[in-house]
Amino acid sequence: MYARRRHAYFLMMGGCLVLFVSAWAFVRLWSIPAAVAMCAVAMVIPPIAAVVANRRGPDDRWWDDPSGDRQSDEWWDELDGKRKPGSGPRQQ
Repeated sequence: MYARRRHAYFLMMGGCLVLFVSAWAFVRLWSIPAAVAMCAVAMVIPPIAAVVANRRGPDDRWWDDPSGDRQSDEWWDELDGKRKPGSGPRQQ
């Protein structure tokens, strides 16, 4: 999953660079408003790319990993519905 998000991020950022560079390299020779519009679109892409790259996939466990504090992990498991309250200690 991580490779797919990384690939999408680099595609989006590459598109951003292509838009920005082409806008001021040769599009401005024909139409300044078109070059400005291309830069405006390029300006919106990086935040979207960051969201795509940091999105949690269904198979990602990096937020759900145990912290090492047994009481805290049991409490979070109970809140997340992974354990029923009072079902005893968690198996290691």
